Amino acid sequence: MKLSLGPIQYFWERQQVLDFYQQAADCPAEIIYLGEVICSKRRLVKPEDWYAIGNELKQSGKEVVLSSLTLLEAASEMSSLKKLCRNDSFMVEANDISAVHLSITAGRSFVTGPSVNIYNSGSLSLLADKGLKRWVLPVELGLDTLKDMQTHRPEGVETEVFALGRLPLAYSARCYTARSHNLPKDDCHFKCIDYPDGTLLKTREAQNFLILNGVQTQSALTHQVLDQLPELETLAVDVLRISPQHRHTMKIVDIFDAGRNGAELEPLGKELLDLLPLGACNGYLLEQAGMHFTPGTADGTQQAV
Repeated sequence: MKLSLGPIQYFWERQQVLDFYQQAADCPAEIIYLGEVICSKRRLVKPEDWYAIGNELKQSGKEVVLSSLTLLEAASEMSSLKKLCRNDSFMVEANDISAVHLSITAGRSFVTGPSVNIYNSGSLSLLADKGLKRWVLPVELGLDTLKDMQTHRPEGVETEVFALGRLPLAYSARCYTARSHNLPKDDCHFKCIDYPDGTLLKTREAQNFLILNGVQTQSALTHQVLDQLPELETLAVDVLRISPQHRHTMKIVDIFDAGRNGAELEPLGKELLDLLPLGACNGYLLEQAGMHFTPGTADGTQQAV
């Protein structure tokens, strides 16, 4: 299985983004996704910068994919998307169906991200006929669905699984980060940059619940599938996606790299848990409530918690 670094979900300082991808050039991940996927107002890294970063990573031997915005709300965003889908340099990850349509119209191969709802083999086959080269399993689907999809997967289409990161749960026309500061979305003061891993939202019982990330809502817990690597390999999954977090991302990539190369998973899992901000979950993949976490054991089975 290959490893990929998904697009950065958060709003980071420009230099931090540049430094991150310098490190990524030397990490074990074979595929790097670049681009702004949450909010078009996050412009510290401009389109030309993403192309420059992509070219440097390509020279380092990485496969580079440019990711599209997930929620489009303005004509200017659609115009930028059209340019992205017509680019001749890199394949595009379509994060909504308009990007799929524009890629097909431009005659370009494409990847579908986890926000594109491919729920059955019929949808997968339809898009494969239109140029789909890789799809990311939607995060709310589990191993039973994945097994069925893999059984009927069209030839030439790769399967990618969201292997680590806070779950992208919802997108809204409202910016909840701005709202939490009593600011309108159009005058948000770019408050997202103060929260490089998002803003924690707790329940009334003080339980860590959600992360506010501008227009995106994420899980507070970090979804991770390290313990399921043997099963994912058996199911012929091609790519494992690691979503960048503010700290320790490269250490996490190293852990997954060791796991895919046969290292014992139980000690790796304990090491991984120490690197996650608020703990882990894997319920969706195991056909349970998403917030549940079922760690693996030394013999590769799952144990209830």
